[in-house]
Amino acid sequence: MSEPRTRTRARPRPRTPSVWLSKAAVNGALVLAVVYMLFPLAWLLTAATKDAGGLLAGNAFSFEGFDLGGNLSRLAAYDDGIYFHWYLNSLLYAGVGALACSLVSVAAGYAFDKYDFPGKEKLFGVVLLGVLVPTTALALPMYLLASEVGVVNTYWAVILPVLVNPFGVYLARVFSAGYIPDEALEAARIDGAGELRTFWSIGLRMVMPGFVTVFLFQFTAIWNNFFLPLVMLSDQKLYPLSLGLYSWNSNAHAEPGFYPLVVTGSLLAVVPLVVAFVSLQRHWKAGLTAGSVK
Repeated sequence: MSEPRTRTRARPRPRTPSVWLSKAAVNGALVLAVVYMLFPLAWLLTAATKDAGGLLAGNAFSFEGFDLGGNLSRLAAYDDGIYFHWYLNSLLYAGVGALACSLVSVAAGYAFDKYDFPGKEKLFGVVLLGVLVPTTALALPMYLLASEVGVVNTYWAVILPVLVNPFGVYLARVFSAGYIPDEALEAARIDGAGELRTFWSIGLRMVMPGFVTVFLFQFTAIWNNFFLPLVMLSDQKLYPLSLGLYSWNSNAHAEPGFYPLVVTGSLLAVVPLVVAFVSLQRHWKAGLTAGSVK
Protein backbone atom coordinates (compact mmCIF):
# COMPACT_ATOMS: atom_id res chain seq x y z
CA MET A 1 0.00 0.00 0.00
CA SER A 2 1.19 3.45 -0.81
CA GLU A 3 1.65 5.89 2.03
CA PRO A 4 -0.77 8.84 2.12
CA ARG A 5 0.71 12.06 0.83
CA THR A 6 1.14 14.84 3.29
CA ARG A 7 0.12 18.31 2.19
CA THR A 8 2.77 20.93 2.51
CA ARG A 9 1.70 24.50 3.17
CA ALA A 10 2.95 27.00 0.70
CA ARG A 11 5.28 29.48 2.26
CA PRO A 12 4.11 33.06 2.04
CA ARG A 13 6.02 35.02 -0.49
CA PRO A 14 8.06 37.88 0.90
CA ARG A 15 6.66 41.24 0.04
CA THR A 16 8.51 42.98 -2.71
CA PRO A 17 9.70 46.56 -2.31
CA SER A 18 7.05 47.69 -4.79
CA VAL A 19 4.29 46.54 -2.40
CA TRP A 20 5.80 48.52 0.47
CA LEU A 21 6.20 51.56 -1.76
CA SER A 22 2.58 51.38 -2.88
CA LYS A 23 1.36 51.10 0.74
CA ALA A 24 3.54 54.03 1.74
CA ALA A 25 2.17 56.09 -1.15
CA VAL A 26 -1.44 55.32 -0.22
CA ASN A 27 -0.88 56.03 3.48
CA GLY A 28 0.99 59.21 2.64
CA ALA A 29 -1.87 60.41 0.45
CA LEU A 30 -4.34 59.64 3.24
CA VAL A 31 -2.23 61.54 5.78
CA LEU A 32 -2.03 64.54 3.46
CA ALA A 33 -5.81 64.46 2.96
CA VAL A 34 -6.41 64.34 6.73
CA VAL A 35 -3.99 67.22 7.32
CA TYR A 36 -5.62 69.22 4.54
CA MET A 37 -9.08 68.74 6.08
CA LEU A 38 -8.06 69.30 9.70
CA PHE A 39 -5.80 72.30 9.09
CA PRO A 40 -8.66 74.88 8.94
CA LEU A 41 -10.22 73.39 12.08
CA ALA A 42 -6.90 73.57 13.93
CA TRP A 43 -6.51 77.20 12.88
CA LEU A 44 -10.05 77.91 14.05
CA LEU A 45 -9.40 76.32 17.46
CA THR A 46 -6.31 78.42 18.12
CA ALA A 47 -7.55 81.63 16.49
CA ALA A 48 -10.68 81.62 18.67
CA THR A 49 -8.43 82.16 21.71
CA LYS A 50 -6.96 85.43 20.34
CA ASP A 51 -8.05 89.01 20.57
CA ALA A 52 -8.07 91.34 17.57
CA GLY A 53 -4.43 92.29 18.05
CA GLY A 54 -3.30 88.67 18.17
CA LEU A 55 -5.22 87.81 15.02
CA LEU A 56 -3.93 90.79 13.07
CA ALA A 57 -0.38 90.05 14.25
CA GLY A 58 -0.51 86.70 12.43
CA ASN A 59 0.32 84.44 15.39
CA ALA A 60 -2.97 82.59 15.37
CA PHE A 61 -1.36 79.14 15.83
CA SER A 62 0.16 79.99 19.20
CA PHE A 63 -1.71 79.98 22.51
CA GLU A 64 -0.03 83.17 23.66
CA GLY A 65 -2.57 85.60 25.07
CA PHE A 66 -5.24 82.91 25.58
CA ASP A 67 -8.58 84.73 25.84
CA LEU A 68 -11.27 82.23 24.78
CA GLY A 69 -13.46 83.04 27.79
CA GLY A 70 -13.33 86.75 27.01
CA ASN A 71 -14.25 86.12 23.37
CA LEU A 72 -17.21 83.97 24.40
CA SER A 73 -18.46 86.58 26.88
CA ARG A 74 -18.17 89.38 24.31
CA LEU A 75 -19.90 87.17 21.75
CA ALA A 76 -22.81 86.56 24.12
CA ALA A 77 -23.08 90.20 25.17
CA TYR A 78 -22.84 91.88 21.78
CA ASP A 79 -26.13 93.43 20.64
CA ASP A 80 -28.12 91.72 23.41
CA GLY A 81 -26.90 88.26 22.43
CA ILE A 82 -28.09 88.35 18.84
CA TYR A 83 -25.54 85.67 17.90
CA PHE A 84 -27.39 83.02 19.89
CA HIS A 85 -30.63 84.22 18.34
CA TRP A 86 -29.05 83.46 14.96
CA TYR A 87 -27.93 80.13 16.40
CA LEU A 88 -31.49 79.17 17.29
CA ASN A 89 -32.67 80.32 13.87
CA SER A 90 -30.13 78.03 12.18
CA LEU A 91 -31.17 75.11 14.37
CA LEU A 92 -34.80 75.76 13.42
CA TYR A 93 -34.10 76.06 9.70
CA ALA A 94 -31.75 73.08 9.55
CA GLY A 95 -33.59 70.81 12.00
CA VAL A 96 -37.15 71.28 10.75
CA GLY A 97 -36.14 71.60 7.11
CA ALA A 98 -33.90 68.52 7.09
CA LEU A 99 -36.40 66.37 8.99
CA ALA A 100 -39.32 67.27 6.72
CA CYS A 101 -37.20 67.00 3.58
CA SER A 102 -35.93 63.55 4.60
CA LEU A 103 -39.47 62.30 5.17
CA VAL A 104 -40.66 63.69 1.82
CA SER A 105 -37.64 62.26 -0.01
CA VAL A 106 -37.95 58.80 1.53
CA ALA A 107 -41.68 58.69 0.82
CA ALA A 108 -41.12 59.74 -2.80
CA GLY A 109 -38.26 57.27 -3.29
CA TYR A 110 -40.37 54.50 -1.74
CA ALA A 111 -43.25 55.32 -4.11
CA PHE A 112 -40.97 55.35 -7.17
CA ASP A 113 -39.53 51.99 -6.19
CA LYS A 114 -42.55 50.01 -4.96
CA TYR A 115 -45.46 51.31 -7.06
CA ASP A 116 -46.20 51.20 -10.77
CA PHE A 117 -48.06 54.12 -12.31
CA PRO A 118 -48.19 55.70 -15.77
CA GLY A 119 -45.18 57.86 -16.61
CA LYS A 120 -43.20 56.75 -13.56
CA GLU A 121 -39.80 56.61 -15.23
CA LYS A 122 -40.37 59.85 -17.13
CA LEU A 123 -41.35 61.60 -13.92
CA PHE A 124 -38.29 60.17 -12.21
CA GLY A 125 -36.19 61.50 -15.07
CA VAL A 126 -37.59 64.97 -14.39
CA VAL A 127 -36.56 64.54 -10.76
CA LEU A 128 -33.04 63.63 -11.85
CA LEU A 129 -32.93 66.73 -14.03
CA GLY A 130 -33.52 68.73 -10.87
CA VAL A 131 -30.17 67.47 -9.56
CA LEU A 132 -28.43 69.27 -12.42
CA VAL A 133 -29.98 72.66 -11.62
CA PRO A 134 -27.86 74.69 -9.15
CA THR A 135 -29.73 76.03 -6.15
CA THR A 136 -28.42 79.55 -6.75
CA ALA A 137 -30.21 79.63 -10.11
CA LEU A 138 -33.50 78.92 -8.34
CA ALA A 139 -33.13 81.61 -5.67
CA LEU A 140 -34.66 84.44 -7.72
CA PRO A 141 -37.65 82.41 -9.00
CA MET A 142 -38.30 81.20 -5.45
CA TYR A 143 -38.15 84.78 -4.19
CA LEU A 144 -40.76 85.84 -6.77
CA LEU A 145 -43.00 82.93 -5.75
CA ALA A 146 -42.53 83.73 -2.07
CA SER A 147 -43.42 87.38 -2.66
CA GLU A 148 -46.61 86.30 -4.45
CA VAL A 149 -47.57 84.08 -1.53
CA GLY A 150 -46.56 86.73 0.99
CA VAL A 151 -43.96 84.79 3.00
CA VAL A 152 -40.90 86.92 2.19
CA ASN A 153 -38.91 87.90 5.29
CA THR A 154 -40.47 85.13 7.38
CA TYR A 155 -39.25 81.77 8.64
CA TRP A 156 -41.28 80.04 5.95
CA ALA A 157 -39.27 81.78 3.22
CA VAL A 158 -36.26 79.65 4.19
CA ILE A 159 -38.00 76.45 5.31
CA LEU A 160 -40.40 75.87 2.39
CA PRO A 161 -37.80 75.89 -0.46
CA VAL A 162 -35.64 73.26 1.27
CA LEU A 163 -38.41 70.69 1.68
CA VAL A 164 -37.66 69.19 -1.74
CA ASN A 165 -34.32 67.59 -2.59
CA PRO A 166 -34.08 65.76 -5.95
CA PHE A 167 -30.87 64.01 -4.97
CA GLY A 168 -32.54 62.85 -1.75
CA VAL A 169 -35.38 61.30 -3.76
CA TYR A 170 -32.88 59.46 -5.98
CA LEU A 171 -30.90 58.26 -2.96
CA ALA A 172 -34.08 57.14 -1.18
CA ARG A 173 -35.14 55.08 -4.19
CA VAL A 174 -31.77 53.33 -4.22
CA PHE A 175 -32.02 52.56 -0.50
CA SER A 176 -35.62 51.37 -0.88
CA ALA A 177 -34.64 48.95 -3.63
CA GLY A 178 -31.81 47.52 -1.55
CA TYR A 179 -33.30 47.45 1.94
CA ILE A 180 -37.05 46.81 1.60
CA PRO A 181 -38.00 43.36 0.26
CA ASP A 182 -41.32 43.14 -1.54
CA GLU A 183 -42.23 40.05 0.50
CA ALA A 184 -42.33 42.07 3.73
CA LEU A 185 -44.75 44.57 2.20
CA GLU A 186 -46.95 41.80 0.83
CA ALA A 187 -47.07 40.14 4.25
CA ALA A 188 -48.16 43.45 5.81
CA ARG A 189 -50.92 43.90 3.23
CA ILE A 190 -52.15 40.34 3.82
CA ASP A 191 -52.37 41.12 7.53
CA GLY A 192 -54.66 44.03 6.70
CA ALA A 193 -52.28 46.99 6.95
CA GLY A 194 -53.01 49.94 4.70
CA GLU A 195 -50.45 51.54 2.45
CA LEU A 196 -49.64 54.39 4.85
CA ARG A 197 -49.36 51.97 7.78
CA THR A 198 -47.14 49.69 5.71
CA PHE A 199 -44.83 52.53 4.80
CA TRP A 200 -44.69 54.03 8.30
CA SER A 201 -44.31 50.78 10.25
CA ILE A 202 -42.23 48.68 7.86
CA GLY A 203 -40.83 50.65 4.95
CA LEU A 204 -39.56 53.63 6.92
CA ARG A 205 -38.02 51.42 9.62
CA MET A 206 -36.15 49.30 7.08
CA VAL A 207 -34.84 52.28 5.13
CA MET A 208 -33.75 54.23 8.22
CA PRO A 209 -30.06 54.33 7.11
CA GLY A 210 -31.20 56.08 3.95
CA PHE A 211 -33.37 58.45 5.99
CA VAL A 212 -30.40 59.36 8.19
CA THR A 213 -28.17 59.84 5.13
CA VAL A 214 -30.60 62.24 3.48
CA PHE A 215 -31.11 64.01 6.81
CA LEU A 216 -27.38 64.61 7.33
CA PHE A 217 -26.85 65.81 3.76
CA GLN A 218 -29.77 68.21 3.97
CA PHE A 219 -28.94 69.35 7.51
CA THR A 220 -25.42 70.26 6.40
CA ALA A 221 -26.69 72.01 3.25
CA ILE A 222 -29.26 74.09 5.15
CA TRP A 223 -26.85 74.89 7.99
CA ASN A 224 -24.31 76.24 5.47
CA ASN A 225 -26.94 77.84 3.24
CA PHE A 226 -26.14 81.46 2.53
CA PHE A 227 -27.60 82.68 -0.75
CA LEU A 228 -31.23 81.76 -0.09
CA PRO A 229 -31.44 83.60 3.28
CA LEU A 230 -29.59 86.54 1.70
CA VAL A 231 -32.31 86.82 -0.95
CA MET A 232 -35.30 86.06 1.26
CA LEU A 233 -34.54 87.83 4.54
CA SER A 234 -34.04 91.48 5.46
CA ASP A 235 -34.85 91.35 9.17
CA GLN A 236 -31.65 90.77 11.13
CA LYS A 237 -33.50 88.80 13.81
CA LEU A 238 -34.39 86.15 11.19
CA TYR A 239 -30.82 85.66 10.00
CA PRO A 240 -29.16 82.24 10.23
CA LEU A 241 -25.57 81.97 11.42
CA SER A 242 -24.09 82.04 7.93
CA LEU A 243 -25.70 85.37 7.06
CA GLY A 244 -25.14 86.89 10.49
CA LEU A 245 -21.43 86.06 10.55
CA TYR A 246 -21.14 87.43 7.02
CA SER A 247 -22.59 90.76 8.11
CA TRP A 248 -20.10 90.91 11.00
CA ASN A 249 -17.21 90.02 8.72
CA SER A 250 -18.23 92.82 6.35
CA ASN A 251 -17.94 95.29 9.24
CA ALA A 252 -14.60 93.89 10.40
CA HIS A 253 -12.67 95.89 7.79
CA ALA A 254 -13.79 99.12 9.43
CA GLU A 255 -13.91 97.79 13.01
CA PRO A 256 -11.24 95.11 13.67
CA GLY A 257 -12.98 94.23 16.94
CA PHE A 258 -15.38 92.10 14.90
CA TYR A 259 -12.63 89.64 13.92
CA PRO A 260 -12.60 87.74 17.26
CA LEU A 261 -16.41 87.63 17.22
CA VAL A 262 -16.46 86.15 13.71
CA VAL A 263 -13.79 83.54 14.46
CA THR A 264 -15.29 82.49 17.81
CA GLY A 265 -18.77 82.38 16.30
CA SER A 266 -17.48 80.22 13.44
CA LEU A 267 -15.98 77.79 15.94
CA LEU A 268 -19.29 77.40 17.77
CA ALA A 269 -21.08 77.00 14.43
CA VAL A 270 -19.18 73.76 13.75
CA VAL A 271 -20.46 72.07 16.91
CA PRO A 272 -23.97 71.02 15.70
CA LEU A 273 -22.54 69.42 12.55
CA VAL A 274 -20.03 67.38 14.56
CA VAL A 275 -22.70 66.34 17.06
CA ALA A 276 -25.10 65.31 14.28
CA PHE A 277 -22.56 63.15 12.46
CA VAL A 278 -21.21 61.52 15.62
CA SER A 279 -24.62 60.76 17.13
CA LEU A 280 -26.17 59.39 13.93
CA GLN A 281 -23.27 57.33 12.58
CA ARG A 282 -24.55 54.17 14.32
CA HIS A 283 -27.43 54.08 11.83
CA TRP A 284 -24.91 53.93 9.00
CA LYS A 285 -23.07 51.09 10.68
CA ALA A 286 -26.33 49.21 11.16
CA GLY A 287 -27.17 49.76 7.50
CA LEU A 288 -23.81 48.51 6.30
CA THR A 289 -24.17 45.24 8.22
CA ALA A 290 -27.85 44.69 7.38
CA GLY A 291 -28.29 41.41 5.55
CA SER A 292 -24.80 40.14 6.33
CA VAL A 293 -26.13 37.64 8.89
CA LYS A 294 -28.75 35.18 7.70
